[in-house]
Amino acid sequence: MNNRLETLESILKRLRFSIRQHGLKNSKQREEIISVLYKSGTHLSPEEIAANLRVRDKSTSISSVYRILGFLEKEHFITALEPGKTGRRYEIAAKEHHDHIICLHCGDIQEFVDEEIESRQIEVAKAHKAKLVSHDMRLFVICHKCQQHIKD
Repeated sequence: MNNRLETLESILKRLRFSIRQHGLKNSKQREEIISVLYKSGTHLSPEEIAANLRVRDKSTSISSVYRILGFLEKEHFITALEPGKTGRRYEIAAKEHHDHIICLHCGDIQEFVDEEIESRQIEVAKAHKAKLVSHDMRLFVICHKCQQHIKD
C-alpha cells in the first residue's frame, strides 16, 4: 500500500528542524532510521531496523536504535504497532489514514482502507454528538497461511 503523504526529503527536513528545536546534535542514525522505514514501506521491528543499518555501519547498536525510535515516536515521525508476541513494529507516520489486520500467530501486518467503515465511524461519532478526531482500528486475526499450518 503506497499511501504516503510526504516525500522522504520533506520528512528529513522536518526531522532536522525538530532536532534543532530540541537543541540536539544532528545524527546521521536518526535520518538513516527514517530512511529505512520510509523505503521499506512496511512495519519493521527494532531488530530488523538495526540489521538493515548494520549493512552500512557494523557498529550500529540495538540500544541506540531503541533510543532513537523512542525519540522519533514521541515527535510523531513514526508510529508503533504492537501486534502481539512479535513485539513493537514501526512505520512512517506521514501516510494517509489506514487500518491494520494483524495475525496473532505470525505477526504479519496488512494495511487496508475501507470507505464504508470510515463513513460508519463518523456516523457513530455524530450519533453520540461528537466529532471524530482520530481512530485506530486493528483487526486481530489468524491469517490464511497460519490457518493452514495450524491444521497440519
